[in-house]
Order: sequence, then structure tokens, then C-alpha cells
Amino acid sequence: MTDERTRILVAEDDRRLAAMLEQLLRSEGYEVVLAHDGQAALHAVLTRPFDLLLFDRGLPVRDGLDVLEALRAQGNAVPALILSALGNPSDRVEGLTRGAEDYLAKPFDIDELLARLRVLRRKSAAPTGGLAVPGGVLHPQRHQVDLGEGRTVVLSERENDLLAMLARRPRQVFTREELLDSVFADADDTGVVDSYVHHLRKKLGRECVLTVRGVGYALGRLP
Repeated sequence: MTDERTRILVAEDDRRLAAMLEQLLRSEGYEVVLAHDGQAALHAVLTRPFDLLLFDRGLPVRDGLDVLEALRAQGNAVPALILSALGNPSDRVEGLTRGAEDYLAKPFDIDELLARLRVLRRKSAAPTGGLAVPGGVLHPQRHQVDLGEGRTVVLSERENDLLAMLARRPRQVFTREELLDSVFADADDTGVVDSYVHHLRKKLGRECVLTVRGVGYALGRLP
């Protein structure tokens, strides 16, 4: 059971599966709100607070990843788990890149789903201090960089983990292999590290991550 009443939005167009998930999650102590298409899911999140989001990817009207990306662009950082029949590595990478904290392929194990949701809830509820990064402060548990004057940038899980690793040791230069092993353990090509550095620079500016030629990457210079 959850330790407190946790409100979760379940966006799933398969009504039989949605009803099963609703019954399962209610039995675990969650407050469940259902949406059966992407537009309804977007409207729900924009009009009431949620603690967790559980999205199917192939929603009618508006794709689940499009909805999630729109929410992240507006600064909404509610942790999201994508539940999808598309389970190839490239599908999972796309889901995580576009703002999901976790990705689980259908068919899924119920105990694994519940465990992943508990982990997301603990992460979102845990207190956190900020880490200095060029131009702002990273709050790892919120996957968010505060830039000052009310401006924020929301990061995907992998962007967040990569920047946090650099920020926790701002004077250290990490090789691509070290970053691959620590942040991208499910990948086997250091090119994914370069891709996520590119994503971070697009969101936060080129100065946020420093390239050390012949070695790897380090946090950009702090003021």
C-alpha cells in the first residue's frame, strides 16, 4: 500500500486494461483518474494536480509522448511512466528523451509495474538540495533547473542524471566510458553520451557542459 493518498492519472484507450489498472491501483491506495485519449489526458493534468502519470503511448486524438512533451515544455515535472506495446530499445530511448522518467513494455508484470511506480513516487517526494550548474541551480529530484526570475527548464530523466553526475563533481573530467557506465547502463555505444550532451546544451546553452578534447566531458565553468 502507499504511505499516503497518491493521485495518479492513467491515460489508456484500451478500456478493459484501463479498468483493470484502475482497480489494481485503487487496491494499492492510489486515487486514480482515467483518461481515454491524449487530449483528455492533457486537459486533466492542466486542470488538477497529480503525483504520478501513467501514459499509454498510442493514445487516440493525441499521442501520449506528444502530450508528455507538451507538459514538459510548460514546466510540468510530474513523474511519468510510459506503458506501451512499443518496447524496442529505440522506442524506450525516444520515450525517455521526450520526458518520461520510466518506460515499461506491454505485456507487463503487475508487481514490476507497482514497484516502478513506488520508486517514482519516492523520488518525487524525497527532499533535495540544489546543485550549482552554469546559469542556474539543478534540483535533481524535480528534474528541473531553476534559472532565476521564475524561469525553469525541465529535463528528461537521462538529461537530469547526466547533468547531476557532472555537477556533483564539478572539477572532475569524466570519460565517455565512465558516463556511459554510470548513466546509460542499458546502452553500449558512447555516442549516446554525446547525444545527451547535445540535448543539454540545446536546453541550457553550450556553456553548461565543457568538452575536454581527448578525454571527455566536465561541468561547465561556474560563476
